[in-house]
Amino acid sequence: MAAAKAVFRTPTPEDGLKVWELVDSTPGLDTNSPYAYVLWFRDFADCSLVATVDDEIVGFLTGYRRPEEPETYFVWQTAVSPRHGIPFLGVKLFEEAAERQRARGARFVEASVSAENRSILMVLRQYARRRTAEITEQVLFPAGLLGEGHHDEILQRIGPLPALDPATDTPTDNTAPVKETAA
Repeated sequence: MAAAKAVFRTPTPEDGLKVWELVDSTPGLDTNSPYAYVLWFRDFADCSLVATVDDEIVGFLTGYRRPEEPETYFVWQTAVSPRHGIPFLGVKLFEEAAERQRARGARFVEASVSAENRSILMVLRQYARRRTAEITEQVLFPAGLLGEGHHDEILQRIGPLPALDPATDTPTDNTAPVKETAA
């Protein structure tokens, strides 16, 4: 039996409800309204991805380019289904999204996470290390701004990332590229 293979694609508003259902079933994620995901996939689809297996959404990532810092790509939320059967799908999804934005001129990647979320911190550190980029952290939003029971949101900032040659999608400083469209 062949292993499942995920395909990464740009989301559409029609994906919003399925993504909301995935978020709603993922412990620890802030659940937004279905409308928020439908709207996000209309306005920020080019900065987001869904992972599908046999046309079923098994993972997603939402992000955007910061208006006041257009060279900065912020990863807002990501999750994968626990029953997808694809090793490291979350890592591959993150790297694909970040590399797509890097190919479009992003020099920094940001994400805010809980200090206890060791798995995403490991993904971010590996991504930075493989691209010989620095990673810094600081409190983005203290828990008091986010309501009772919420943790501090710690900003992880990776960069500056080496520029990519637009003709070849390869780093201009000979760093090994990550080029994936399927997992």
